Amino acid sequence: MKEEVKTTVEETEQAEEVLYCEHCGCIIDNEDYSEVDGEIICTDCVERYYCTCDHCGTLLLVEDCYADDDHCLCENCYEQYYTRCDNCDRIIRNEDANAYDGADYCDDCYNDRCCAIHPYSYKPNPIFYGAGNRYFGVELELDVGGQETDNAEEILDLGNHADDCIYIKSDGSLNDGMELVTHPMTLEFHKNYSWKKLLQKCIDLGYRSHQTSTCGLHVHVNRDSLGENRERQEETISRILYFVEQHWNEMLSFSRRSEVAMNRWAARYGYESTPKKILDKAKESYGRYSAVNLCNHATIEFRLFRGTLKYNTLIATLQMVNRICEVAFSCSDEAMQHLSWSAFVTAITEPELIQYLKERRLYVNEEITPEEEL
Repeated sequence: MKEEVKTTVEETEQAEEVLYCEHCGCIIDNEDYSEVDGEIICTDCVERYYCTCDHCGTLLLVEDCYADDDHCLCENCYEQYYTRCDNCDRIIRNEDANAYDGADYCDDCYNDRCCAIHPYSYKPNPIFYGAGNRYFGVELELDVGGQETDNAEEILDLGNHADDCIYIKSDGSLNDGMELVTHPMTLEFHKNYSWKKLLQKCIDLGYRSHQTSTCGLHVHVNRDSLGENRERQEETISRILYFVEQHWNEMLSFSRRSEVAMNRWAARYGYESTPKKILDKAKESYGRYSAVNLCNHATIEFRLFRGTLKYNTLIATLQMVNRICEVAFSCSDEAMQHLSWSAFVTAITEPELIQYLKERRLYVNEEITPEEEL
């Protein structure tokens, strides 16, 4: 009888020691659990339904946490130390938030949407404007007028009145200015774009481009407009390089740069007897500071030209780049080797380009009085 009573007591004590998960109700063995707000939760439920606050380490239900792809926070820590980007909803620390016009932004969204002058490394996803297959991206350096946010905002307000067509970057090669960059546009879109007003605004704000020793006008052309595949594109590019080298003196005059400035910012690769040989030489001496920069995967960059705030010069430069690309695309190597400068310019029909060539005394010996460059 005593043994039966003893057994019953032991069973009762064991029954009192059984733990149940407050979440799923299962029996918990071997202390395989966690305490959350005084409740016993089995490890399986913790892993499935709970997370740990990244700031204070507290366990909390996933449905109660403040989370994004990089953060999991309890309500208390979120309210005290964090906020969300008003554009992308990313969680950011209060001290890392960029306040602008009554809203908070992460660094990426602030640079994309709010910062008037972006760092030099800034490179947004391109937006293509106009119908066609050849696009031109312009980098126009401005100097003298200052790297002023108010100035940049005025330029952006005018240049982006309809769409986000331009952005502005800092540039360490300038003394007291900044760089205006367009998204890729067709030649026709550039002609219809508000360049006249934009350039005049830059002048009114005190900027100069041609009348400096620092400014360039760089033109990017998309590689896929130069051929249907990489091999065909390289053939076209080789003839572009050949044209520039064969007519170097004319291109130097067209550029408005001095030989010294050209050697510093847009050096030539050097003449060879065939387009392929010049391309081979260029591949051996890749460098960004070349007359035609081949370092970019998606574009080639014409770096020859001195900066300008004169509308006709800007449009004529784009037309010249397009003409060179067209001739290189349509000609054979042999035809390119026999193409004279006079034959090239005689075929030109664009009035802006003809006007500019006459000003530079590059149009069939016809001379006119040029307007002042700014």
